[in-house]
Formats: sequence, structure tokens, C-alpha cells
Amino acid sequence: MFSLKHRILKTGVIRGKTDIHCHVLPGVDDGSPDLPHSLDLLDYMEHDLGFSDVWLTPHVMQGSGNTAARLQEPFSTLSSRYEGAMRLHLSSEYMLDEGFDERLETDVLPLGERHLLVETSYMNGPNDLYDLLLRVWHKGLVPLVAHPERYMYMEEHDYQDLKAHGYEFQLNLLSLSGYYGTRPRLVSERLLEAGLYDNVGTDLHHLDRFEDYLWDLKLTRRQIDAIELLFDNNTHL
Repeated sequence: MFSLKHRILKTGVIRGKTDIHCHVLPGVDDGSPDLPHSLDLLDYMEHDLGFSDVWLTPHVMQGSGNTAARLQEPFSTLSSRYEGAMRLHLSSEYMLDEGFDERLETDVLPLGERHLLVETSYMNGPNDLYDLLLRVWHKGLVPLVAHPERYMYMEEHDYQDLKAHGYEFQLNLLSLSGYYGTRPRLVSERLLEAGLYDNVGTDLHHLDRFEDYLWDLKLTRRQIDAIELLFDNNTHL
């Protein structure tokens, strides 16, 4: 049956909302390389997308050298140079790797009041995935699994099992566009339809391709309504 689709940027569903996942902090990971790029990205997020709040979530993983203390300096610099109206917040995206246990005990930046944004390798999850997520719970934090639709090793039963354990999912908005490939698009559509997502983020690294894909993204009214609820959830983290 034919379903009318709408260009998401023309619906206004993003305006006034919060982005909880982006790589705009300058010079710390594979996102923005320097301060001018970061300011350009913030300008795009404020004026083109209309966000009111942005959580900066640089990668923290083995070998990155990123710690809560190290990230404070570029965050302070960016905050002082940014002259727009959006509110900037600092958190991180944590890789569930061999160094995660130590970081969890001593050095994490939660997302909001009590969530922790976590990710795994796209091709292979850690053998102790459930143990690592349980340790996050024991620290009093809710694991928020970033872009589960992109994990090639996950099948339907994995998503259902993770949700049954109380873990939460964050959709990458552009997964629905095919930006990351066909499989993530199909999985994201299925998870969205099933109501398995809790939050949504841009995962913005740079504007190359991103800007065009987001402009071209067209969704059904049902999908847009579901995404609006996820953006509303972002404000309550």
C-alpha cells in the first residue's frame, strides 16, 4: 500500500530538540579535526537543524587517550568560542573493550542524569557483552546502546534479549536514509516499527554526505511521529 513520505527537515520535528550523540568536539577523535570545523558544525546544528541542546560525545576507547579530564579543555575552549544559543553538554561514547572496566570505575562522563552511551565493534561484539552492561547497571547507570542497527553480528533475538534485560537503544537518524548501507537501513526501520528504540541522535562527524543525506531523508508520517517521541525522550535523560 502506498504511504506518503515527508522530507523530515521540512516537518520541523527536529527544531527545539536535543541531540544526544555527535562528534563535534575538536581534535579528539574521528569527528571534527579543529575548532573552526567544530564551530561550522555547531552553526549547522543550530541554524539548519534547529537544535536547542547538544551533547558532545567523543569516542573513548583503548588507545584514544581520551579521559574526562582531557576532554574538559577542548570542551571549555569550544564553549567559550561558540556564540550561538544552543546549550552544550559534555559526555562520551564508550567502547566496550578491554579497557572499559577500568574506565567505568574511575573516569566516565554520564549522558544526562543516569545514562551511559556505549558501543561495540561493528563486526564482533565482546564475548562478555552482558557482563559489561551489567557492570554499568551496578554503577547506577543505564546502558544506552548506540546505533544497534549498525552491528552486523546482531540478529533479531539479540535485540529482543537486550531489551528484555532493560538496556536501551539509540537510533542514528541517518541509518533510516541508507547513509550506512542497506542492512542498517532495513534493521533501523524494523526496530523503529517495533518500538525498540528509546532515543535518537545524529552521530554527526562532518558535513560531507551527511548534509545531503539528511536533506533527502523522507519518512512516513508514522515514522516521523515515532522519531518525535524519541527526540522528546532525549530531553529527559
